[in-house]
Amino acid sequence: MENKSESQLWDEVESFFVKTFDTEKHPQIDTMLFLIGVQELGSGQQKYTKDDKLNILHIAVCRLLEPFGYYKFKEYDDDGYPHFDEVTPLPELKPNEQQILMKKAIIQYFMDEELF
Repeated sequence: MENKSESQLWDEVESFFVKTFDTEKHPQIDTMLFLIGVQELGSGQQKYTKDDKLNILHIAVCRLLEPFGYYKFKEYDDDGYPHFDEVTPLPELKPNEQQILMKKAIIQYFMDEELF
């Protein structure tokens, strides 16, 4: 992969979601987290309860922050849900700092999964 800026990589991430999932032009990070969580769970398109949706978001956050040393995969439960152990507590972050961290984590996920 050529040497691209974080901004260029983020544009490619957004473009992927627009093309693959027909999202709005600049999808919300929560939308991306949900779709990444569904991918990690391997459950596909179906109706999810509110609790399921929260669990799916949690799966995505843990998976995305695993390469940064915050979580480590532990096991799958009987329902096929992945579980993670917290390795390092997340620092207190302002909302804009949270968004920056998640963007970096999503870009890293795309590189790790060879989605670029």
